[in-house]
Amino acid sequence: MKFAVTIEDTGERYDCADGESLLAGMVRLGRRGIPAGCCGGGCGVCKIEVTAGEFEARVMSRQHVSVVEQAQGRVLACRVYPRSDISLRVIGKMQKCVCRGTSDTRREH
Repeated sequence: MKFAVTIEDTGERYDCADGESLLAGMVRLGRRGIPAGCCGGGCGVCKIEVTAGEFEARVMSRQHVSVVEQAQGRVLACRVYPRSDISLRVIGKMQKCVCRGTSDTRREH
């Protein structure tokens, strides 16, 4: 089964298989939008906020994602697996690189 993933910051959309992380699905297809770092849940570069959809989160560094943040849908894309179509926005360390050149004028957190 495949699920549609939409990166709100860039408008990028791609399909992600049931058994692959949001980050792996994007990289496999040669897409851009979510910054990739260690791909193991430890660096925090791929931090996102899921704004719509269901997902399964696997173990990730609490240094980068607290229990409270995870409950709010703030997770690491390399450790999240879709269970429905997903919409997300990038909130990690590389957010400025992703959002540069878009017409989005969100304030930084």
